[in-house]
This record gives sequence, structure tokens and C-alpha cells, in this order.
Amino acid sequence: MNSTIQFRPAGAATADSPDAAADAGLDALREGREAEVLPRLDRAAAAHPGHARLHQVIGLLRRELDQLKPALAAFERAAARAPADPRIAHGHARAALEAGLPSKPLFDHAASLAPRDGDVLLGRSAAQFADGGPEAALPDLEIILGANPGWLPGHALMARLRWLIGDREHFADSYKRALGTAPGDINLWRDLITTLTHADQFESALAAIAQGRISAGQHIVFDVNEAVCVAEMGDIATADRLFAKLGTIDDVTVAVRHIRHLLRAGRPDEAIALALPWTGRPEAAMVWPYLSIAWRLTDDPRWQWLEGDERLVRHFDLDELAPGLDALAERLRVLHNTSHQPLEQSVRGGTQTDGPLFRRIEPEIQALRAAIVRAVETYVDGLPPVDATHPFLGVPRDGPVRFAGSWSVRLQQQGHHSNHIHPQGWISSAFYVALPDAAERGADPAGWLQLGVPQTELGVDLPPTRVIEPKPGRLALFPSTMWHGTVPFDAGERLTVAFDVARGR
Repeated sequence: MNSTIQFRPAGAATADSPDAAADAGLDALREGREAEVLPRLDRAAAAHPGHARLHQVIGLLRRELDQLKPALAAFERAAARAPADPRIAHGHARAALEAGLPSKPLFDHAASLAPRDGDVLLGRSAAQFADGGPEAALPDLEIILGANPGWLPGHALMARLRWLIGDREHFADSYKRALGTAPGDINLWRDLITTLTHADQFESALAAIAQGRISAGQHIVFDVNEAVCVAEMGDIATADRLFAKLGTIDDVTVAVRHIRHLLRAGRPDEAIALALPWTGRPEAAMVWPYLSIAWRLTDDPRWQWLEGDERLVRHFDLDELAPGLDALAERLRVLHNTSHQPLEQSVRGGTQTDGPLFRRIEPEIQALRAAIVRAVETYVDGLPPVDATHPFLGVPRDGPVRFAGSWSVRLQQQGHHSNHIHPQGWISSAFYVALPDAAERGADPAGWLQLGVPQTELGVDLPPTRVIEPKPGRLALFPSTMWHGTVPFDAGERLTVAFDVARGR
């Protein structure tokens, strides 16, 4: 979460003032022009070294560019000049956390200045997680939720942390305790049910829906989630009835769940009819993966237009990283400080790191990031021509490479990624750091990346459209809305880095 800044009223700064430079920096931050405006702010900071807000904005700009060393230095200067400013304190703590440096004392200071700021409290929990794993963050979070039972982001974090320590029975209990004091709170019911659904605990979600109707009365939240749960459990007839009863709801998540049901029911033509109107809307990335499935099932040539060009899926062997792969692997292993797979992710039989990996300042990770940026630029240069009607090829390509997320995954025996998509990204990836040897891995294609295979839960039998053999130092790149997953392997360790490249603005 970004540290926030109060914007000054119009006309409050003259054109050559440090506040005007800071305002220009905030405009650039909103518009993705950070690199363009930084020289002006650096000059202004040199001329006005005591201006805390200037240093704060420079820190935000550098952080957005994943330049955490200079971002942290800027926040340190800002904090030295305004030690009682809660926004500066939060930005300083956040930069230290993302850089991979100790940040708990900085979050403690920020929390002393803004004790009810939810973003600060979530950041403090992340710092505790970074220092000691999920167990270290749980006690303080339980105290905060006890005093603030309506704090929804806190409950979501509590459920994720408890899931990470292997609690499959009571991971969502904080919602239930809160509902004991506020049984009519529909937002608590919604988030409890959604959390159970994301964990594929559909029977428990249906039980919560039944209790919610008793406690809070009839509500569309219960009706929608009942249809979702029944559909995901494979009860076609009942799901048909419940979705029909809902009527038209202008919500893409509901539409996607209905589309999934239609595919599961073997009615791809109906799925296409429901999905197509969403393709012209901002939420279109959520439905394109399902249109791909439906078009393939109906032998519709539009699938070739969407995903058939071979230039959309490529791999690059980053030989320049080979000498440092062992050191990178050791660095990454230290960051895997949990023992169970995360909630709401595709990892099965492994762990995933927390926080934006590419913002860490360790030299091994920064060298990896630099090599990946170069490979992504090569990939983009080799794409087919711009097609404004295409959801992938129509994305602007003229800006710098930006990452919407970056992380590492460590899989063990029989580990794999379930088939999934990344609708918030533009380009997705897999970079192989360490792999089992051939004897451990099992017969090909054990451990391979496969693209185009739908999620198992949809019950749709389609073969992969592409496969990529993993090798240490190999980077695979492909559209984020393309289904992808991995084949389980017999034994050993599979250590990877993955990221999503953000859509151009």
C-alpha cells in the first residue's frame, strides 16, 4: 500500500517553489511519468534541503520505479526533517520493508503517530512476518481485531496467516468472533463467505450463508454466493435455477462465476454469449481466459486470433545469470519462511514469498531484475504488430517495464501450480533458478510448464497449446490471461521466480 500525502489546494504554491515541484512530482506519480520529473525534484531538493515534503515525494517516485536504495535515502532525509509526520514515517517504514531491511521499529514509530491507520497496522504485521514468519504476526493482530472487530482487511490478513501455518479448520474464525458481536454486519458475512469459497470450502460457505440469512436477513450477497458454491460443487441443475433467479447483475465476478458454470455444464455457446458483452469493458481481462476455452471447445477461429500466434509465448535462456544462480537460490530460500502454501494462490505442495521481490536491494535480486527487464524488452519488441482490438496486442508498449507483482515459489515432492491466470497483469512469467535432477524429477513432462489447459475444476478436457521444458536460467514469457500451470514432479526442489509485467498506461 502506498504512503499517502495530502494534496495542497490549487494556487497554494508558486511556480518556482519547492511545493510546486512536489506537486509536479505527485502529478507525475499518478500519470506514470516518475523518471521524467525526478531531475526537477532533485534540483529543488538541492536548493531546499530542509523541505521534508520534497524528499518524501522523491522517495515515493523512486519507490514506484523499484529504486529502493535511493527511495529509502529520500525517506530518511524526510523523516529527519519531519520526525512527527505520520505519512513520512509510514513511507519510510514501507520502503525499508520492501527493500528487505529491518522495518519493525520504523512501523512501531509510524503506529505511535497514527495508531488507527489500518495501512500502517497491516505494514507492521508484514514486518513481523518478514522477521519471524506468520506466527510472529498473529498475537498483535488478534489483539487489534479484538478491539476493532469490524476491521475487514485485518480479518483477511488473519485468515491468510492462519492458512500459512496450516490451520484449515479455524483459519476464518476471527470473522465468526466478530459476527458474534455484530451478527447483522453484511460486510463481515460477505468476506467470511468469500474467504471460505477461495479456500474451496464450499460446504462451510453454504453453512455460513444459511446462518447469515438467519442473523442478517435476506440479502443479494447470500443469493450470489449460494449460486457460486453450488455451481463449483458441480450441482448443475440447482446452479441453473439459482443463477436464473439472480437475473442480470452488473458485476464481472458474478458473470465469471456464471460463465464457469456454463462451461462446466457443457454449454460453451451460452458461455460465449454471456462473456462477449464484457470484452468492451474495463474488466475484460477477467473473461478473455474463459472465451479462449469456449472458442476452442466450439472450434471457433477467434481462438487463433486471441492466443494462436507463436510469438505470444517465448522463452529466453539468460546465460549471463548462470554463474550467480546458486547464490540467488540461497538468497531466495531464506525468504521462504512459511511451511504451507498460500491461500488464494495456485501453489500446491510448496511455498511463496511475501511482498514485491524485485524491490529488494540484495545484489542477486537486483541483477536478476535487470536481466529480466532486458528480456521483457526483447520479448515486447518481437510481438506481432499493435492491434487495438486485441486484449494483449492492444496494450501500449512505449513505456518502461513496470512490474505489477514479483515473487518466488519453492515446490517440493509432487508440487505443482494448478492451472490459473493473472488478470491483473499483462505479461506473466516463470524463471527457473533451481530444479530437481532428471532422476528425481521423473519422466517428461514432469515439472514442465503447460499453457492452454483450463482449471481442473471446470471439468473441461483440453490439451495444452504450448509446453516449455524448465532449465536453470530459463525465462518463459506469455500473456497473463493465458491459462498456465505445471505438471507435478516426483521429488526434489523446484525454485522459481515469477512476476507480472503491468499493462502500459
